[in-house]
Amino acid sequence: MEKLRMCIACREMQDKRTLLRVVKDKENNISIDDTGKKNGRGAYICKNEVCLKKCIKQKSFNKAFKTNVSDDVYKSIEEAIVGQRKN
Repeated sequence: MEKLRMCIACREMQDKRTLLRVVKDKENNISIDDTGKKNGRGAYICKNEVCLKKCIKQKSFNKAFKTNVSDDVYKSIEEAIVGQRKN
């Protein structure tokens, strides 16, 4: 059975393996979770530019993690999604 998660931008349920997981750990460090197994609060986003733009505009990770997420984190998420499309 596939494990479904919701994209924080488009709100669609998808298999978690098709989404990018971003995690906030106990020290409030926010990073991309390539393994899907890091400890902490996870939030998911589709790996497409439409959801990425919506997420950046709405500051979706700020809401998901209930904290101010730096522009550097959004930039690294953008690089992960856009860079993945080029490969």
